[in-house]
Amino acid sequence: MERGTRKGRRDGVSGAETRSIDFEQAAVESVLGGYETLPGVRDEMMDADGQPRPHWVAFLAELAELGPDGIRRRFSAADRYLRESGVFYRVYDDAGGNERPWSLSHIPLLLEKSDWQVLAEGLIERAELLEALLADLYGPGALVAGGALPAAAVAGSPEFLRPLVGVAPRGGRYLRFYAADVGRGPDGRWWVLSDRTQAPSGVGYALENRLAVTRALPDVSRTLRMERLASFFQNFRASLLKLDTTGEGRVGLLTPGSLNETYFEHALLARYLGFLLVEGEDLTVRGDAVNVRTVAGLKRIDVLLRRLDADFGDPLELNAHSRLGVPGLVHAVRQGGVALANALGSGLVEAPALMAFLPTLALQVLGRPLALPHVATWWCGQAAERAEVCEHLDDLVLTSAFGNAIPGLPRRFSAVGADLTAAERKRIETIMALRGGDLVAQDIARISTMPVWSGDKLVPRPFTLRVFLAATDDGWVVMPGGFCRISESRDARAFSMQRGDRSADVWVLSTEEVSSATLMPSPENVRIRRSSGTLPSRAADNLFWLGRYLERAEASLRLVRALVGRLSEVESSSGPLVMRLVSLLATWGAVPRDLARGTPARYGLAALTRNDLPGSLPQLVRSARASASVIRDRFSPDGWRALLDLEACIEAPLTGNVSEADAYERADAALRIIAAFSGLASENMNRLAGWRFLEIGRRIERSIALLRFARTFAEPAAPRGALNVLLQLADSQITYRTRYVMLEARGPVLDLVLLDPDNPRSLMFQIQRIADHLRVLPGRDPDLPPSLAERLVGRILSDLIAHTAETFELKHFDAMEADMLKLSDEIGAHYFIQGPEEAVYWPVAT
Repeated sequence: MERGTRKGRRDGVSGAETRSIDFEQAAVESVLGGYETLPGVRDEMMDADGQPRPHWVAFLAELAELGPDGIRRRFSAADRYLRESGVFYRVYDDAGGNERPWSLSHIPLLLEKSDWQVLAEGLIERAELLEALLADLYGPGALVAGGALPAAAVAGSPEFLRPLVGVAPRGGRYLRFYAADVGRGPDGRWWVLSDRTQAPSGVGYALENRLAVTRALPDVSRTLRMERLASFFQNFRASLLKLDTTGEGRVGLLTPGSLNETYFEHALLARYLGFLLVEGEDLTVRGDAVNVRTVAGLKRIDVLLRRLDADFGDPLELNAHSRLGVPGLVHAVRQGGVALANALGSGLVEAPALMAFLPTLALQVLGRPLALPHVATWWCGQAAERAEVCEHLDDLVLTSAFGNAIPGLPRRFSAVGADLTAAERKRIETIMALRGGDLVAQDIARISTMPVWSGDKLVPRPFTLRVFLAATDDGWVVMPGGFCRISESRDARAFSMQRGDRSADVWVLSTEEVSSATLMPSPENVRIRRSSGTLPSRAADNLFWLGRYLERAEASLRLVRALVGRLSEVESSSGPLVMRLVSLLATWGAVPRDLARGTPARYGLAALTRNDLPGSLPQLVRSARASASVIRDRFSPDGWRALLDLEACIEAPLTGNVSEADAYERADAALRIIAAFSGLASENMNRLAGWRFLEIGRRIERSIALLRFARTFAEPAAPRGALNVLLQLADSQITYRTRYVMLEARGPVLDLVLLDPDNPRSLMFQIQRIADHLRVLPGRDPDLPPSLAERLVGRILSDLIAHTAETFELKHFDAMEADMLKLSDEIGAHYFIQGPEEAVYWPVAT
């Protein structure tokens, strides 16, 4: 194929340079083989003559040099990075709202700096217009009063929050973070498809896409001068920190919680920006201020980056059914006690209905037409526009005017008029006649395509680009990159990540050296600190229960391993030791209590596989993962992967004729993973409050298990071999054999399992560690008497010191277990619930 554009560049170059160009041309052709653009659609990589656009050539040459095998290895590395980092997206349409691994399209979208500048300037102008609209609609209302905007197009939106009318946001801005979905038309112009002003998502995933692609293609990313993203985040963080009047730099990221579709992004941004990840139940309004519940008491928080829909923000003045918001938040906003980004009610201007009026409003508000057009929109709440839509329905897309559900139509309704059946068309016409203001019609956008690696070649696919802007003291700044969504279909008139599309990184290429800005402070300005900051009570609660769930899982696994081990080695299924092991599993809720329905071997398998029993291994591991999932901002990737490995191990199907040996191997493998997690926690977690609550939970649960084991297998009437089972369950067999080269005796066994302070598996060791942690937890006043929790631990320690192994009786085991359960309740009441005056439900395990 002759490339005339290449030939023109050879004038005045040396023979060596010509050969270099020829080599580059051949390399590019090798990777472009079979790339077919869509008729009548602009392609980002190829021009109308079938030639690669100049700014793509260097990238394609680098890609060709890798070869098919090299490309596959590099792209697999990117997928592995995302998988090991735990990047996910929750899909509401799946049963149970399953987490879907992040789907990355490995080829980035390449844009020239001059092209990007036009897009950025147009979006800055649009952001200024939307800010001015919010200021008027929640302020004087001149646009509605003057007839420039129909009142129904405002008041009909569920995002118009009447309690916020007349409330000026602290800091003077309604919008501090804005995003727009854009596409490029056949003529090469960018068009705005939708605005995102409520709580724009995707910026964290854009960051992960950049990390994944640059790690997979480090040499390629170094060769091309792409704009960095860190300066954007740096400016955004600085603008929010300036709103903090406390001087403590405490900024919260308000999330709906771990079941939200983009929760991973919330945790990522909180960690990356250094913000505190909080949910509604973490916050409480006192006076005019918002406070976060921490293990050290209430701490004021002045700034919230809101990822919670505004309507759910305050059950007192907004949505009374909300369990996600903060009672009194609107009052705090009204009194200037907290700054929100974005302001409550800012979602009003992202409604498609308002797009119909933006061209006229731009002339009135800005004094000029918008430089960046948006897709033509008709609001059906006006008779003339409604008639126009009905006449040209086949050429338009119908959707909700305000983004909410429309009675009589499917949720998230969006349909092309030409695709409607006769019955559907009649229903639409009826709804339009009765409630036309609920609908808008828009032109069908023909958006451009970009290359996607499919199998072993490049293919074109339609895409939209989400661009992010942040407000600073110097005006709006645009992130030099974005979040690119790619349709799996060649026809992409409307698509969504909820339906499984891929995303891609966006590289804005510069002809000059790019800034090496980083979000990290310069070495000379780093202030030494050894604290990780505020620990919310909810985070401490989940760390505590994570420790308990994992320890309970370990105890259950040891019981299962001991059970199937004895069945396969020395004892019949009806032996007394086997029945005691089964009884303990039933006490934990790991197996059915009706022992007559199956053999003990089946009970071991039930504990490993049953999903309908509260104490079974699948349920315990899921509970541990659920606890960890809501503290992802405080959880290391290695620790998270260990939990995922544990869940995969437990939930892997046991098929065929399963034997005791199979069950033993499953329990053994799961115990090794738990040991790995414990090692990570012990060696990698800083000895701060979060680690201490994790440790206290583990130690309490292990103490309860040891007391139950000792009561069952060390009572005087226990059958032969019971003490050996106790040593096995307490993981103390090797230590006992080292000290006592003899058969098990009750006194030495109980001394080792209960009283030995140097045995890390003993009861004494657990209680001493709990006492050590309680003494240094936040909020403890050394001048006050010990807390009830400390007194309980002191009493248990005194009882252990006062007894010898020979003097222990069953009543002592029962009393100590009751004290341990009371200790757990007291820690929860003191540190997690924040006292009886806080009328908040805090879920705990039983």
